[in-house]
Amino acid sequence: MRTIDRRGLMAGLATLASVSNSGRAWAQSPALSLATAGAGSAFLPYGQGIAQVLTKSGIAIAIRESKGSNENLDLVDASPGMMGATFLGSALDALAGTGFAAGRKHANVRALFPMYETAFMAAALASRGLSTVKSLDGRKVGCGPAAGPAEDYFRAVAAIAGIKPTIVSGTPADQTRLLLAGEIDAFWQGAFVPIPSLVAATSGADCMVFGLDDAEIAGMKKRFAFMADAAYPASAYRGQKAGLKTVAAWNVVIAHKDLDEKTAYAITKAVMTAPDLSAASPVAASTKPANATKNTVVPYHPGAARALVELGVKVG
Repeated sequence: MRTIDRRGLMAGLATLASVSNSGRAWAQSPALSLATAGAGSAFLPYGQGIAQVLTKSGIAIAIRESKGSNENLDLVDASPGMMGATFLGSALDALAGTGFAAGRKHANVRALFPMYETAFMAAALASRGLSTVKSLDGRKVGCGPAAGPAEDYFRAVAAIAGIKPTIVSGTPADQTRLLLAGEIDAFWQGAFVPIPSLVAATSGADCMVFGLDDAEIAGMKKRFAFMADAAYPASAYRGQKAGLKTVAAWNVVIAHKDLDEKTAYAITKAVMTAPDLSAASPVAASTKPANATKNTVVPYHPGAARALVELGVKVG
C-alpha cells in the first residue's frame, strides 16, 4: 500500500512541477480527438484552427475527419476521449432520440463552447437558369454526406416547397466537382457564410447562389424552432448580383459528460481567451464567450460552464 501511495505522490509532484514550469493552471492534455467533417467542409479548417490554438496552450488535440454533425454526436456520446463539432439541429435530434438518432437518446453529450452560425443555401451553374428552391423540382441536387444535416434540411425545405428533387450524396469537395462538371444540377450546403464549397464553385465557374423565399423561411422556422432569419449581401460570392435570404442556426463544440472537469475547463478557457481566433480560421471570428447563450439545446459541461462564468457569461 505504501508503494502505491509513494507512486501516487510522485505522480502528483510531477504534475505540480509541470504546472510550475509552464506557468499554466493545467499543463497536460489526455489523449483527445476533435471530430470535424470532410474535405471542403467548414468544420475541418475550423477544427484545425482550434487545434492550433490549443496546442499553443499546451493542450494536444488530434483532428478526426468524419461525415459531420450526426457522426460526431455518435462518436462523442460513445467516448470520453472524443470532442466534436455539431450543428444544434442535429444535437436536438440526438438528445431527443429523434431523426437520425432513431430512438437512441445521446445522454452523454455536453457543450463546451460556441462555434459560428450555419446558414443554408444552394449554388447552380448560371447556364442552368436555376435560382429558386422550386426550380429544383426533378433536378439532381448534391446535399453533402448521406443522412447529414444538409440533406435533412433540404428534404424539409423541398417538402415545404412541394418539389421532388433527386438527392445525391458525397463530400462537399466531390459535390463541388460534380456541380462544375455538370453532373448535378445544384449543390445545397449549410455552413458559415461564405460557405467554402460554394466559394470554390463560384470561383470555378459562373454560378447562381440562392436561398429561400419568404414562405419557405416561414415554413422552416415553424418546423425547426432553433432556426432564425438570415440575410447576406451579394458580395458574399463572386458574380452574385443580388443578396439572398435564408435560415440559419448555431454550431457548438461538444464533449462527453465524463470528460474530466479540469480538462473541459482548460479547453474552454483557452479557446475563449485566445487573442485572435479569426487568424486560426476565419469562421472562428464568432467563437466568443457572449455567443455561448445562443446554445439553448445542449447542456454545458460543468468545466465549460465554470470557464464561461469566469468570463462573464452565465449558461444553463
